Amino acid sequence: MRGAAAVLAAVLTVTVQGVRNGDGQIILAVCEEAAYPAGRCAFRVTAPAAEGSARVTVPDVPPGTYALRAYHDENGNGQLDRNLLGVPREGFGFGNDAPVLLAPPSFRDAAVTVGAEDVETALTLRYWVSP
Repeated sequence: MRGAAAVLAAVLTVTVQGVRNGDGQIILAVCEEAAYPAGRCAFRVTAPAAEGSARVTVPDVPPGTYALRAYHDENGNGQLDRNLLGVPREGFGFGNDAPVLLAPPSFRDAAVTVGAEDVETALTLRYWVSP
């Protein structure tokens, strides 16, 4: 039997769209507001990349509001690679397809709310640099 805290948790499923190839993996971070700016998120889940889209499932997410950030780790090194100017070389995206200018979007713009019921959402990766 699951504990009381687990009973109040939901499954968050994110369809990551716009994946340019099946190399590597998709890494999804589910962040509480205080952790979002530094990227030290409560949940970090990986799924195999698949050209077009990949589904990433995060079990046992307690009710709350969380920002989503994802990237396509094409070379499997566990980090979002950047060029010399700091521009991401791999695809990345945020919850609600929140716009990215010179910095990540605000927590509120990238956030989804998780309640007692399971949640499904989607986000689209952006590739700023060709492979």
